[in-house]
Order: sequence, then structure tokens, then C-alpha cells
Amino acid sequence: MTDENRSAVAPSPQSGAQNRQQGTNVPDASPNDASNGAAKSGGVKGGSAASGKSSGPRRKAKRRTNNSSRTNVPRRKAPLYAALDLGTNNCRLLIVRREDKGYRVVDGFTRIVRLGEGISSTGRLDDAAMERTFEALKMCAGKLDHHAPTSFRLIATEACRAANNAPDFLARVKRDLGLELEIIDRKTEAQLAVTGCSDLVEKDTKGALLFDIGGGSSELAWMDFRGGRPKQHGKLATSIRSWQSLPVGVVTIAEKFGGEHVPPEKFEDMVAYVAQKLQHFRGREKLKQMIEDHPVHLIGTSGTVTTLAGLHLGLDRYERSKVDGLWMTTEQLTDTMRVLLAMPYERRVANPCIGKDRADLVIPGCAIFEAIRREWPTERVRVADRGLREGILISLMDADRAKSPRRRRKPKNTSSTGRNAQNTTMQKGGDHD
Repeated sequence: MTDENRSAVAPSPQSGAQNRQQGTNVPDASPNDASNGAAKSGGVKGGSAASGKSSGPRRKAKRRTNNSSRTNVPRRKAPLYAALDLGTNNCRLLIVRREDKGYRVVDGFTRIVRLGEGISSTGRLDDAAMERTFEALKMCAGKLDHHAPTSFRLIATEACRAANNAPDFLARVKRDLGLELEIIDRKTEAQLAVTGCSDLVEKDTKGALLFDIGGGSSELAWMDFRGGRPKQHGKLATSIRSWQSLPVGVVTIAEKFGGEHVPPEKFEDMVAYVAQKLQHFRGREKLKQMIEDHPVHLIGTSGTVTTLAGLHLGLDRYERSKVDGLWMTTEQLTDTMRVLLAMPYERRVANPCIGKDRADLVIPGCAIFEAIRREWPTERVRVADRGLREGILISLMDADRAKSPRRRRKPKNTSSTGRNAQNTTMQKGGDHD
């Protein structure tokens, strides 16, 4: 869905590749070689010290047994999750391992495929574009086979929604590669983008407007927290008050207006074209009023926004760790965009934060961004180098956690008196029910 190659590298589809899930191997914990020592040292299981007394050596043996038990038994590895996002411009895969706080990236893949090239005029996926995309998906299939994630979701967005020959292409992908891609609707796309960027929403803000500039469409989602805010990041999409999927993206704007040589007047034509689409945003005026009355900020998740951030920082090469989560003021964005618009196509190609594959798309992306900024001006924008894949992964992990049985805390039995007092309290509570 997003328009650029971002560096970072949900219900699971009923795919022809389900054997990958069945083939996942999780190592079992090895037997505790010291368990017999624990039994011999008495106390825990089957001990013969009925009097409750034990000698010094036995206590030492028991401590050694417990330590060796923790050392020798390996932890079961946390499950792997995968998310694949096939957009109008990019094909992206992310494979992660769940951890206590978030996840760790295990593998990833990203390639600019321009699957939606020419759709705006022909209504069909181009043969060359399909071949480029098929080769990229073949790489993704190999990584999925190798890592065998426990749970995954494979999605396709605007290009496959719009092209009349997309079903045939996806059927070929399923038949030849074993990947069954799910064409998601625009509302789901907006929700996943919000979920993926949830921890970049400022804690004290009353609202935020997230925009995701894609290749064939751009999604906007207005989050309103005045009535409360979900505690879990994965539930943030429930705060969406209004959303819109604009039928414009960097590829469609570039095909309509051109993207290589863009004089100021052509750029303004692009902005005006996008601004017309924004008139249909439900709650448009109410959002303007909220921005005037309360702290609200924008969140931009797209290659256009991350490119502007890289240029603002003066990076010799793109570094996700410095860009993702960066705050930019209105003045900084205006100045950086002015520099970019004055940059000839050849210099854009040579710039390490842009490159040849994106040099003709970044200014159309800026036009979409500028139209949004003019419609809903805020003092700051937060840059997000994340989006749909991260939203999918968070959704998958939350779903698995919800299925896991919760451990009940055992009551502390310090004495028989304590137990009796606890039972009495429970009985009194029962009388009032």
C-alpha cells in the first residue's frame, strides 16, 4: 500500500500453503537430568523426611538441583509470525519472533514491483508488472517455507482491488507458489495502518490523523480520544471516528501529471486535484474544529514522508532507526519540501534517500501530503516507517494471546489460621450474591 521502499525490513488466510503451519518445529524441553537428585534430597516429591528435618548436605544438594534445573532445560522458542503486503508499488514481507514486549525481526524482504503500473488507463495488470511481482513473491515464498511461521497473513491492496485480471494473477500465485493472498477492503487497510502505528500516537493528545500515501490509493483515519483511549495498542483502531480511502496514490498521480520534471504550477495542479478528493471526508469540518480546540497531530506512514525526514536529517544513507518516530514541525516540512521540489530529477536519482526507483514518485507523494497539510494544518507531524505489516503482526499476536489460558494466582497459605480466615471471607462474599 505504501508508496516507497521503507527499510525494516490478522484472520489467517485459508491458504494452499497451510502445510507451512503444520511443519513448524518447536523444540521440546529436554528432560531434567537432575530431577532424580531432587527427589533423593527430599522435601519436594516423595521425600522420606517425615519429621520435616533435613541435614546440611541435603539442603545444599537441593539448591544445586534447582539451579541445574533452570540451566539445563532450554526455553521453548516463541512462535514466528509473518505478514506480507502486496501493494500497488511494493511487495513487502516481514517475519518476526514474538517477545515479551513486542517482537524481534527474524527476516524480511522488500522490492519495488510497480504492480499497478498502467491500471489507471487500462484497468488491467500489465504483463511485465505481473512477472516482476511474481518473481518477488517467489522470493517471499522461499522465506516462508524456510522459516515456517506459526501464523501469517498475506494481503493485497489497491492494485488487486482495481484490476479486472487480478483474480487470474492471484490464482496463478496460489497454484505455482502456494501463496493465497487476501484482497482486503479499504476500511481494513486503514485499520491495519492505525494498529501498526499505534505506539507513535502521543500519549497526551486528544486526537490524531493518520495518513498512508500508497501507490494506487491513500488512506486517512481520524482517531478521537476525547471519550477515552484504549489501553492496548492493538485496540487503537476502535478509536477511529472517520476514515477515507482516496482514489489517488503516487503512481496514479505520476501517471496523470508526470513525476520526473514537475514545475511549481504543475505541483499546484496536483495538490488541487487531491484537495478535491478530500472534500468528501466525513467530519471534515469537525476535525478542523478539533485541531483548533485540542492538541492533535498528524502521523504520516509512507515513503514520501520518510524520504522528507531523511532529507531533513541530511542522511548520507537512509537509516530507519533515525527516521521512525521522528517529529517534524510545520516549518521543517515546508523547508524540506521546498528543497525537494527545486531538486532536478537527476539529483533525485542520485540522492541516497530517494534513488532511481522513487525519483519520479516522491513529488507526486509530496502533493498528496501537501493537500492533507493544507486541509488540516497541525503544528507537528510524526514520521512512521511502519504500516500494514506491523498492524498485521500486532493483530496476529493479540489474537494468540487472547486464546492462551490465563494463569490463576494461587492464594498464599501462610498458616492454617490464614486459610480459615480466607475461607470465611469467601463465604461472606457468597452470601451477598
